[in-house]
Amino acid sequence: MMSSAAEVRAGGRDRTRYLYPAVVAAVVAGIVVGLAAPGVAVELKPVGTGFVNLIKMMISPVIFCTIVLGIGSVTKAAKVGRVGGLALGYFLAMSTVALGIGLLVGNLIEPGAGLHLTGALAKSGHAQAAAGEAVGTADFLLGIVPTTLFSALTEGKVLQTLLVALLAGFALQAMGAAGAPVLRGVGHLQKLVFRIMAMIMWLAPVGAFGAIAAVVGATGTAALKSLAMIMAGFYLTCALFVAVVLGLLLRLAAGVSIFALLRYLGREFLLILSTSSSESALPRLIAKMEHLGVSRPVVGITVPTGYSFNLDGTAIYLTMASIFVSEALDRPMPLGQQLSLLVFMVIASKGAAGVTGAGLATLAGGLQSHRPELVDGVGLIVGIDRFMSEARALTNFAGNAVATVLIGHWTGGLDRDRLTRVLAGGLPFDETTLVDAHAGTAVPPQPDAPAAERTSA
Repeated sequence: MMSSAAEVRAGGRDRTRYLYPAVVAAVVAGIVVGLAAPGVAVELKPVGTGFVNLIKMMISPVIFCTIVLGIGSVTKAAKVGRVGGLALGYFLAMSTVALGIGLLVGNLIEPGAGLHLTGALAKSGHAQAAAGEAVGTADFLLGIVPTTLFSALTEGKVLQTLLVALLAGFALQAMGAAGAPVLRGVGHLQKLVFRIMAMIMWLAPVGAFGAIAAVVGATGTAALKSLAMIMAGFYLTCALFVAVVLGLLLRLAAGVSIFALLRYLGREFLLILSTSSSESALPRLIAKMEHLGVSRPVVGITVPTGYSFNLDGTAIYLTMASIFVSEALDRPMPLGQQLSLLVFMVIASKGAAGVTGAGLATLAGGLQSHRPELVDGVGLIVGIDRFMSEARALTNFAGNAVATVLIGHWTGGLDRDRLTRVLAGGLPFDETTLVDAHAGTAVPPQPDAPAAERTSA
């Protein structure tokens, strides 16, 4: 594997450099087909759906292997608790900041002023509300517990997989040396899972073509013109949040450039842009964060948890979309009511990050439970939700990448020398395996762990 990785880094056998230009070409071709032959383009939707389903098929195995290896390779449970507690506190703080920014921008630009709801859109809004039934707190908590130990890995529910992986990781940690063979087995399983992911990625151009063609064929361009303000405002707000808020935090707290980090994750952003789902890039984010120099325990805890609880883009979207709907129906909400409704919706969206359309269902379900008379307005943004979901997914992904680096820095789980080399381009990521050569063993010595911990591991 070492020789293969070396050859790839030398540029001799890295055929993946052709993959992402092909994705860009496929997106352009999908737009052309969608505009030229909308009837045909709409029929291509299953092509894009099939590709996203292949990616989602791998999410549970990736999360399970990553968390089990991350926790099992740490000798002290206190470190896991420290990383997890810090991560959850950070996620809550940043979601609150994102919520506040969305409220501020939404009330400043008043995106829904002057719009009127048609009968067809009202019908569409009711359909979305039916798909977005609110889930009670008790049902949400009970839903985290899987039916069986293995059903969490087969049903594709992120929070259930997270629970089982945590239990398995702590159990192996408690077993000590007796659990080492199992950890090595999980390490080999992780290599298999990432190899399958690398194979699936070759279908990305086909999936991107089908998804983009279908959405352009269904909406066209005329329906988007009257909604340009909310789209532009939302994209601009997300961009400013990432560049200014996350950028300043990353620079001041860890001394890392947000633009260097985003450039390093460029292929992942392109993949998210073509699928509108940040889940499609979750396995690659895990692999690339480890390659960047963030320790395996930090990556294994922060990334999967962030996909359920770090929803910066979704928080901004829910805020602006709610204001848009209320103003479009000439029923503006006072600030206190905005806060009550949006806090509810942010909580209701936990565990749905990265799922295409989850933001729209959450919006409809929240309005149905708090302001039923506003549900009709959801139909106004059905046509552009697909495009807005891309900004949501990109922002959520950027937020999780920044969070992983910051948590690693704050807990001593970040190799600064390696991070500098990787971001400078001196240590390229191995695209053929998605598994870094330095992380080839099930229980690797962590370069950033305390000396006593490295020795015992």
